[in-house]
Amino acid sequence: MRAFITAFFVMFSSVFAAQAQEEPSLVIQQQLDAFTSRDVEQAFSFASPMIQGMFQSPSNFGQMVEFGYPMVWNNSETRFLDKREFQNGDVVMQKVMIRDQAGALHILEYQMVRLPQGWKINGVELLKPPKVGA
Repeated sequence: MRAFITAFFVMFSSVFAAQAQEEPSLVIQQQLDAFTSRDVEQAFSFASPMIQGMFQSPSNFGQMVEFGYPMVWNNSETRFLDKREFQNGDVVMQKVMIRDQAGALHILEYQMVRLPQGWKINGVELLKPPKVGA
């Protein structure tokens, strides 16, 4: 009976992991979690081949994020907002609201691409906050 339960758990876990790779927001969250734990090699693995080619190494990539996107490097809360699909669903633009360690909110838009190895992050743009008037 124990062997059956273990086999079922392993099978269920691998099915869940495969489905998780299919969801762009989960890939983004995994990268944010990797940055939080300062695992730049893991964070770099979620980047598309184009991004990996631009930065050449996890260290270069980590430095760019730390200094160029400090709210990603030191994120404390994430909320997924609007998602738009293009090219038959192979490209997704996902808006993400990130709270930094100081409590400030930032809206970023992630470009996700579906590749044979799963969803990868192909770029991130920090969006300007909406103008609010009284």
